[in-house]
Amino acid sequence: MNHHHVTDHAALFAVLPPVLALIAYLRLARRARRRNPVAGWSRRRTACFAIGVALTAVALLPPVASFAHTDFRGHMVQHLLIGMYAPLALVLGAPVTLLLRTLPVAGARRLSAVVHSGPGRLPAHPVTALLLSTGSLVVLYFTPLYDAVTSWAAGHWLLHAHFLLSGCLFAHVIAGPDPAPARPGVRARLVILGCAIAVHAVVAQLMYGGFWVNVHAPVAEIRGGAEIMYYGGDIAELLLAAALVSTWRPERRSRPVAGRAVRA
Repeated sequence: MNHHHVTDHAALFAVLPPVLALIAYLRLARRARRRNPVAGWSRRRTACFAIGVALTAVALLPPVASFAHTDFRGHMVQHLLIGMYAPLALVLGAPVTLLLRTLPVAGARRLSAVVHSGPGRLPAHPVTALLLSTGSLVVLYFTPLYDAVTSWAAGHWLLHAHFLLSGCLFAHVIAGPDPAPARPGVRARLVILGCAIAVHAVVAQLMYGGFWVNVHAPVAEIRGGAEIMYYGGDIAELLLAAALVSTWRPERRSRPVAGRAVRA
C-alpha cells in the first residue's frame, strides 16, 4: 500500500470546506432568528451541525490523518469518523430546513422542487442510500479498488468525499429531520438499518478472518481495522437507531363510543 505524508498545508486545505460550511450555517441560523424571533432556530440543531464539522476536522487533521496514511487501523478510524459519526451529526443539524427558512420565497420554492423531483428522490431512496454507503464497502475492501484508490493522493480525497456524502445520505434517509419525499415509514427504515448493520458485521468478520479481503497491509493491521469497524460501527448504528426511534410517532387509533369516534 502506497502511503502519502500528510502535510500541514494539505490538512488545512482539507478542513477548509467544512469550516466554511459551518460559517455559512451559523450565518443562516442568525438570519432565521432575526426573521422569526419567536420560532428562531434550534440551538440543538446548531450544536449538532458544529459537532459534525468538528468530527470531520478531527478525521482530516493530524494525528488521525497521519495515522490513516500509515496504518490500515488509522484508515478505519478515519472511515468511521467521516462516514458514520460526522454525517449523523451534520444531518441532525437539518441544513436543508434551515435553507428553506432563510432563502427568498423564489429560491425556497426552487430548492423544494429539486427535493421533490425525480432526480432528487432517487438518491434519497433508502435502497440507493444503502448501496452507496454500506454496499460500497464490499467493493472497496474485497476488490483491488482500495489499493488503487489509496495509491495516489487525489484518491484519498475522493474516498473521503464518498464516505462523507454517502454517510450523510444514509443518515438523512434513515433519521434526518429534513424533508425527504422518498422516505418510507419507520418500520421500513428499521429494516433498512438492520440490513446495513448485518452487512457491516459480515464485512468486518470476513476481513478479520482474512476471507477474500484485498487490502495490501499487514495481517495485524487488517484484523485491528476489522475490530474497529465492527465495534465502532455498532456504536454509530445504535446512535442512528436512537435518532430514528426518536422520530417515531405511533398512529392514534379511534374507537367508537356512544355513536361517535373518540381518540384512544
